[in-house]
Amino acid sequence: MSTLKSSSTDLTLNADGVGNDIIFQSNAGQVGSLTAEGVLTATSYAGSGAALTGLAGEVTGSAGANAIADNVVDEANLKVSNNPTNGYVLTAQSGNTGGLTWAADSTTDSTKLPLAGGTLSGAVMTSTDTDTSNTGSVTLNFSTNQNFVLTLTGNVTLANPSTEAIGQSGFIAFIQDGTGSRTVALGTDYETPAAAGLTLTSTASATDLVPYLVVASNRILLGAPQLAFA
Repeated sequence: MSTLKSSSTDLTLNADGVGNDIIFQSNAGQVGSLTAEGVLTATSYAGSGAALTGLAGEVTGSAGANAIADNVVDEANLKVSNNPTNGYVLTAQSGNTGGLTWAADSTTDSTKLPLAGGTLSGAVMTSTDTDTSNTGSVTLNFSTNQNFVLTLTGNVTLANPSTEAIGQSGFIAFIQDGTGSRTVALGTDYETPAAAGLTLTSTASATDLVPYLVVASNRILLGAPQLAFA
């Protein structure tokens, strides 16, 4: 075994020829070792102006810089002043241990309505389907639109939809084209007062308005048409 001591006698390097090629020692005993394979271990490390190189795993070192690898810091590796609770957020608290504290999220976003209650201000617009060419079988898409403005270019049958939602309501406006006398028949999901069906204004370019309400799956109630708006 060979020994090399510094002038201050605080550090002794031993080549033991066994597991470790170089052993670092201080007056208090062994503080680290370096193997021929380049594996460095130490009880502590301090220094400036240089970075450890050849590190692998969660801490890497290269090009004069040491860094923690991506996607390895988890909750257990954070220094937080209290135990976590599901749903809590991490907050900065300079007076607490580690400067971090788990806390309930008390913030609210004023741009969004709460799940319960809330007030809307300004105009509230719903989606309206404005279709200028309707003839034959027509299926209304209630999941995309609340209201419908349909220009009749031929006789129309409103086919049974599959997209309506219970409680949904709105209107259907029927506009006769330049020819007029277009009729609207109904699929079985559409119901009218006394099962009378829809009788619309036959005049060319006339506009009629029909309200609707979805009361159950496959049940869309149509109100009496308001005729001949002008």
